Amino acid sequence: DLAGLDQVPPKGPLILIGNHVNFMEVPVVRANLHPRDIVMLAKVETFHNPLLNFLFDAWGGISIERGVVDRDALQACLDALAQGRILAVAPEGTRSGDGKLLPAKSGIVPLAARSGAPIIPLAVWGHEHYREDLQQFRRVPFHTRTGRPFVVDTRGEGMSKDVRQRITDEIMYRLAEL
Repeated sequence: DLAGLDQVPPKGPLILIGNHVNFMEVPVVRANLHPRDIVMLAKVETFHNPLLNFLFDAWGGISIERGVVDRDALQACLDALAQGRILAVAPEGTRSGDGKLLPAKSGIVPLAARSGAPIIPLAVWGHEHYREDLQQFRRVPFHTRTGRPFVVDTRGEGMSKDVRQRITDEIMYRLAEL
């Protein structure tokens, strides 16, 4: 059940934020948003694995160094959005494994504010136990729910740590509603 993916606009820049359960979101969501051009943020370590490096290069991955301000990754994201692409981001910065939301990183806020691109939240669930399902030759359930687009508006406030955190929390509330 891939509810709401049809709400993704056919063109224009877009930041798609979602919870990250495991690896399955990338190929499933990517395939179902085709022919939209999608780029994804992935931790730099992902690109050290030859198979994943090949896939993320083919799929348009942007490597990001976690825990620091990665200006190259930020610029690559802004460039992708300026080209009208979809930027897929997991604000939590890691996989949860169980689908429960983790605290988000605030790096999405300056990216959204500087680009002006709308954000669409996308919740995914059902595939938390994909290994067991596959071992039992059962179909792996995969569900999505898509929220309404919104734009980050700092209302002229500076990008203090408190402002970034408040907006990050609001972004995650919108994801949690789904």
